[in-house]
Amino acid sequence: MEIPGMGLAGKALGFAINTVVDTTATVAAVPGRVLDLITEVEQLVRKVNGTVDAIDGIIKKADELVDRTTHVVSDAEKAGDEVRAITASAGDITERAAQVVTTAGHTAHTANELIGIYEPIAKQAQPLAKRFVEELSPHEVEAAIKLVDELPVLTEHLTSDILPILATLDRVGPEVHQLLEVTSDMRQAILGIPGFGFMRRRGEKKEEEEGVKAIENG
Repeated sequence: MEIPGMGLAGKALGFAINTVVDTTATVAAVPGRVLDLITEVEQLVRKVNGTVDAIDGIIKKADELVDRTTHVVSDAEKAGDEVRAITASAGDITERAAQVVTTAGHTAHTANELIGIYEPIAKQAQPLAKRFVEELSPHEVEAAIKLVDELPVLTEHLTSDILPILATLDRVGPEVHQLLEVTSDMRQAILGIPGFGFMRRRGEKKEEEEGVKAIENG
């Protein structure tokens, strides 16, 4: 026989007991789950550390790459400067070469004109030059060279001394003729002096004797 009200109390007690058992089981299971969670967190931390290390390595490599890129850019800039300098020098050389070619063209044109002018003269002078070379001896060439060397002195004497004298010959001519006439008159007067013929023959004889003695002594 059931006691009134005991059924409800029993149910409540059973529910409480079940609840306590479940709670105890849950509480008992918490440390294991916490340990599992801690283990997972530790693994996650290790992964994060590895990721951080990898990122550090990537950053270092990136820094090295940046440095190398900087050096490459610097070298490229230097190479660009050198290329620009070489290009400028090549431009100058090309310009100078063009000027040389232009000058050579003008020179060649002038040379062709001179050849056209002097070629006929050279052909005409060739026989004379050949004869000149064949007939002149070394001594004659040396004499001609000496004569050419003396030409300035001869020109100076001709200009300073001879030409002024020649310029006065037109005035000296009549005076010379008068002097010759006076000399002729004096000669005739001397021949007319008594005894002059004898003295003349004696002088001529004396000159002949002196000439003979000079030959014998010689």
